[in-house]
Amino acid sequence: MTVEFGVLGTIEARVAGRPADVGHLRQRCVLAALLVDANRAVPADELVERVWAGRAPQRAMGTLYSYLSRLRRALDGAGTEVRIGRQAGGYVLEVEPGAVDLHRFRLLAARARASDGEQAAELMRQALELWRGEAFATVDTPWFHELRRSLEQERFSAELDGTDLSLRNGLHGEVLPALTARTAQYPLDERLAGQLMLALCRSGRSADALAHYRRLRRRLAEELGADPGPALMRLHQQVLTDDPGLAAPRPAPRAGPPAVPGPPAVPVPRQLPACPSWLTGRDRQLAELDGALSAPHPPGDAVAVCAVGGSGGIGKTWLALHWAHRNLDRFPDGQLYADLRGFDPSGERLAPTVAVRAFLDALGVSSDAVPAAAQAQARLYRSLVQGRRMLIVLDNAADAEQAAALLPGSATCAVLVTSRRRLAGLASAHGARLLTLDVLAPPDARALMLRHLGPARAEAEPAAVTALLEHCAGLPLAISVVGARAAAHPGFPLAVLAEELRDESARLDALDAGDLTADVRAAFTVSYRALGAGAAEVFRLIGLAPGPEIGTAAVAALTAWPAGAVRTALRELENAHLVRQPVPGRYRLHDLVRLHAAERARQEPDGNDRALLRLMDFYVHTAGFAAERLDPHRDRVSPAPAGPGVTPEEPADHGAALTWFTAEHAVLLGAIDRAVSAGLDAHAWHLAWALETFFDFRGHWHDWAATQRTALEAARRLGDPARQAGAHRSLGSVHTQMGRPDEGHGHFRHALDLYRLLDDRTGQAHTHRGLGWVLVQQDRQREALGHVEQALALYRQTGHAGGQARALNNVGWLNIMLGDHRTALDHCVQAVRLNREIGDRHGEAGAWDSLGHVHHHLGDHAQAVDCYRRALELDRGFGDRYGETEILGHLGDTHLATGDPDAARQTWRQALTIAEEIGHPSTDELRGKLAGLPAAQP
Repeated sequence: MTVEFGVLGTIEARVAGRPADVGHLRQRCVLAALLVDANRAVPADELVERVWAGRAPQRAMGTLYSYLSRLRRALDGAGTEVRIGRQAGGYVLEVEPGAVDLHRFRLLAARARASDGEQAAELMRQALELWRGEAFATVDTPWFHELRRSLEQERFSAELDGTDLSLRNGLHGEVLPALTARTAQYPLDERLAGQLMLALCRSGRSADALAHYRRLRRRLAEELGADPGPALMRLHQQVLTDDPGLAAPRPAPRAGPPAVPGPPAVPVPRQLPACPSWLTGRDRQLAELDGALSAPHPPGDAVAVCAVGGSGGIGKTWLALHWAHRNLDRFPDGQLYADLRGFDPSGERLAPTVAVRAFLDALGVSSDAVPAAAQAQARLYRSLVQGRRMLIVLDNAADAEQAAALLPGSATCAVLVTSRRRLAGLASAHGARLLTLDVLAPPDARALMLRHLGPARAEAEPAAVTALLEHCAGLPLAISVVGARAAAHPGFPLAVLAEELRDESARLDALDAGDLTADVRAAFTVSYRALGAGAAEVFRLIGLAPGPEIGTAAVAALTAWPAGAVRTALRELENAHLVRQPVPGRYRLHDLVRLHAAERARQEPDGNDRALLRLMDFYVHTAGFAAERLDPHRDRVSPAPAGPGVTPEEPADHGAALTWFTAEHAVLLGAIDRAVSAGLDAHAWHLAWALETFFDFRGHWHDWAATQRTALEAARRLGDPARQAGAHRSLGSVHTQMGRPDEGHGHFRHALDLYRLLDDRTGQAHTHRGLGWVLVQQDRQREALGHVEQALALYRQTGHAGGQARALNNVGWLNIMLGDHRTALDHCVQAVRLNREIGDRHGEAGAWDSLGHVHHHLGDHAQAVDCYRRALELDRGFGDRYGETEILGHLGDTHLATGDPDAARQTWRQALTIAEEIGHPSTDELRGKLAGLPAAQP
């Protein structure tokens, strides 16, 4: 039974030619740490350091033992060829060295260096072919990072040795394109420069070889203050004198059938990779590509270009290849394809000159007919495709410049580009159509998942499928990874995989099918590493933020940066498709991208606590300003001053405050939870306090109750009786609003006891009003009147005009209920007048409603209707949907009393619509009133 291990790329294992499931990223790190020292013992504490690097879990050894046990089970099929054992010095993985690509690479390279001729070149070629990208791709602990750098040096050295072997075998033409690209990457490497000069000289390009030497000498002098070494200077002299010793040896003849003369054929390149088997939910985008790339175009028109953008794993390449294969008939002269490797894990993007050279090969240009200069090669490429109906697919472009260098000049061609960046430069300079891919809609995501799982398996566990889809959040790569992992274990319950994904802290580990192309974290990591330092810092800090969205001003608080710098960084993140801007100034991260951002923040924690404190300060102070705009007459509780670098927003008016709260609703709920988890209890309490009026106006009862319960616990931890009293009073209000008077009564009583202990008479007055409201719901109107009269007396003692106005209204309302309508009229008139004097328009709306109720009971229905309409006009200006429901209900009663059932029906229907939306306690009562009306007249 053969076994193979790979670390020169992603960490993987194959048993009998089939992939072995060696677990999530951390577990594969353990495997890699053992493979590097195969057949040598590695101490357990050293394994922990290699894998976790100072961020080990609390029970690191237990976790390590668990991983080792799982690895043994995963490799059971290998029999005696591989064994993970324990020795005195630690753990050892016993395996044939040639079964590990790293050790096989070293063995082959050593054999190549000890051989000569074609055998040496072939051995070095085999060694280098074992590399599949960056070693230990996606692993980022210090030990692996240092090892990766060391291995890159080994690889580079082997590449140089391989080039020397090729040059000795007379293959300078074959190595020249790769040498050109490699020299651009390592411009100061003198050995590499010598190889390039030799290859150029042997290709009849001595002038280019000398020019390269001059450029290198100048750079060495400017950057290092040094001259080229003796070997390179000697080579330069040989090129100058056309030394015969530089002549290329004749390559060994290659056996093959004799050439048959015939007319030269015009090749039709067919370079497209295989068509993806599963593409789901992209019909609209395919139609857009049809419109953008329809060929042929009129002579003189610009070449048709479409750039498909989107985040890693969103399905850009699949869409491009699917469309290309579906439209082969539009391009009878062929299709060219280049993977530009703009976001390759190895970091080695494909130089446009190398891509052009490959296109020339595909177009049938013989080596001896290829011009020496790169610009001449590009001109030849454009000449060859001129007038031909061809499709050029440029996959994974790093930027607009890289793609633009490969655009043809003929309008008969079409170009399809994919990139993780928004290629605005292609749109502005070349008229490209930009097409951005988003996540799959829920039905399409489900359809893709079912194609992976099969209908029978999905039908057997519908709840698990729903959970898996929720965790994948519509990302095609995540769905495909889940499908691959499920397919690897067809007998395992899907619920097990769903449970593994449920843990957010390990979700990215679970979304890894063991291959670089099937690893969600790896896809995001490549995009992250391509960011500038500023954008990368903003990305990490956004990972600390609560809620699904964040505004520009909040990001400025997180970073303590000027607004211009923040917008620049956010624009880079948006261009990299790591954030979306659904509305101006607000940014949203995909759920899995957010997890990656948070993971990055944990890996670089310096400054995180300060950033989070600034963000909480921003939300507390901005919410406080907004709450004051919603209800200017509410007693204000000022938080501690905001820290340096924080500039809160101040909504201009009531409407702006309501808009801000509506936009930030979910974010502020998350901020309260985040504040609690960070030990910022005062911030949590203030946020809950600021949200109270918004929740009241909009009928978000459950959010109101939940946040105030959190506030109460925070106040208890703070040991602050005043904050405890405020939370109890707020809980009393919301439970009463929700029709739970017994719970409301209990909280109001707790609040009253605390306010008495604090000798806070205003707080006592507020609470007496609340108790009066509860007692009304319990049909104890006479006791309720006693409480609101106590409230009125306390407000008068403290000079609290707003409280007096509301208490007057409450006394009036209770007198209506007790049948003393004249007393009620007097108090309600006073309430209207006092609210007008102090400018409390919301309180005035409630007073007009009570005054209308008085007139209704006095039989003055026209006056009652007028009062209700004034109340509605004021109340709707505040967005108080709870109050609007009650006023409409009273207005309907008056319409019915005047003998107008149709007007009553219309009014009660309006009230019922709002009541059902917000869960108003009067919903059933309104339904009953409507049911009791006579049938509408036709």
